[in-house]
Amino acid sequence: MDYQNRAGSKFGGGGVASHSATNADRRERLRKLALETIDLDKDPYFFRNHVGSFECRLCLTVHQNDGSYLAHTQGKKHQTNLARRAAREAKEGKSNIDPQTGLPVGVVGAGFGALGLGQTKKNVVKIGRPGYKITKIRDPVTRQQGLLFQLQYPDISADVTPQWQVMSAFTQRVEEPDRNFQYLVVAAEPYETCGFKIPARELDKREERQFSFWDPDAREFWIQVMFMTEREERFNAAPGLTGRR
Repeated sequence: MDYQNRAGSKFGGGGVASHSATNADRRERLRKLALETIDLDKDPYFFRNHVGSFECRLCLTVHQNDGSYLAHTQGKKHQTNLARRAAREAKEGKSNIDPQTGLPVGVVGAGFGALGLGQTKKNVVKIGRPGYKITKIRDPVTRQQGLLFQLQYPDISADVTPQWQVMSAFTQRVEEPDRNFQYLVVAAEPYETCGFKIPARELDKREERQFSFWDPDAREFWIQVMFMTEREERFNAAPGLTGRR
């Protein structure tokens, strides 16, 4: 802090700092010390939203800067919620939860079989990746943006239907987790599972907005996902308001 150039101070001397300035300096020093020991990128409850604010997904609070979020994590509310979650997981037999993903340890990186989206894992010889085409789409009425995926599986078995899901960046183990993205993953034996990196925006999961279609004759798999508009995202994030589901 600059104590020398304060009003009423002598050259070379230290002026008297105001109470607010002292508190601001203390908060900044504590923030820097906390960031040296705490890695926010590994905090499963830390989230930066589209307007640049910081959110705690455990307590559903919003903070204007990382210092405010760090102070919140040391507060009574956050610590109480952490204790309640730990007690609930222990009661439900979920003590082996991965701290970074919030998923059971056996599920992280285990693929569709462990997530219940496919059959039991079998020894299948992979024959490569499917051909695909991605088209950007936009609804002329709602102005929603979206993506249309078209995947070709010419050598797929007649009794196999492709499965897909959207997963968090912290669930996959292929790339370094980036909270700004999520992954749309498609699996169909004997092809390799492929993943598409898409923005980590809220998806409109209504039936007419998000759907998939498997054409067994052409052996093509279609997936459409639509993103919420910024206005809808703000509306859904507002406390006490119910957004589209």
